[in-house]
Amino acid sequence: MTTIRIDHVSRWFGNVVAVNDVTMDVGPGVTGLLGPNGAGKSTLISMMAGFLAPSVGTVTLDGATIWRNEGVYRHIGIVPEREGMYDFLTGEEFVRANAELHGLPDPGAASRRALATVEMEYAQDRRIDTYSKGMRQRVKMASALVHEPAVLLLDEPFNGMDPRQRMQLMTLLRRMGEEGRTVLFSSHILEEVEQLAAHIEVIVAGRHAASGDFRRIRRLMTDRPHRYLVRSTDDRALAAALIADDSTAGIELDWNERALRVQAIDFARFTRELPRIARAHDIRLLTVSPSDESLESVFAYLVSA
Repeated sequence: MTTIRIDHVSRWFGNVVAVNDVTMDVGPGVTGLLGPNGAGKSTLISMMAGFLAPSVGTVTLDGATIWRNEGVYRHIGIVPEREGMYDFLTGEEFVRANAELHGLPDPGAASRRALATVEMEYAQDRRIDTYSKGMRQRVKMASALVHEPAVLLLDEPFNGMDPRQRMQLMTLLRRMGEEGRTVLFSSHILEEVEQLAAHIEVIVAGRHAASGDFRRIRRLMTDRPHRYLVRSTDDRALAAALIADDSTAGIELDWNERALRVQAIDFARFTRELPRIARAHDIRLLTVSPSDESLESVFAYLVSA
């Protein structure tokens, strides 16, 4: 069980605080690091990868300090957001160079295997300066995987990829998570994180804002109503009964949807009382669906908090 532990970590550049007292664990499976641009995600990943030292706190891999620990680097693969590639090399030469730097016994075989993993064999003999943005991203991914690391860190890995490339990478990352590898990827695109990550860490303005799956995070926010779309066999009677209950703060009749829009201020009570109230008034519930539990609504709330 390979785990990165970030313990009360801060990092500043002069007077600018990029990461402020963050504590979290990143373990096996796929973890999404979510936050707006400038939130501190890249700085955090750089400290996990050993590129930056924390100003305060520690970053460890299974108890071993990552900063200036060459032995730990053998277990970590990194896909940075910035290019940093040698455009005069072919894709295969670029990946093989990383295999040689890791001292692998057969760099050629390792590079071919990594390129096949990201489905780039067809272009491995072309120079990198002829690649599209998405192809460059996949070759960076192959370079990060060439030594088969237990930990994979990806900074905005889907940038520049077309829909097919994005789907291929998502499938690959899911498979790696299922195999027990520790995979962390950062994104400011809510759909990417919601589709791929089993666990989410939210960073806002350098601070750790929330942790968990997005529905669990949302349910911890008891100071904001949960919104539900409810359809029944008698919306008017149901609305009258619900508005009298302390679990709701407001109910609207949506004529276009032919449904009720309910604001529930006590999530646990509302989910318990709704079926009881419907049963007591001989009303059949046709639809009960959350209308604000997407990751986008969670993120918007955290940013504005």
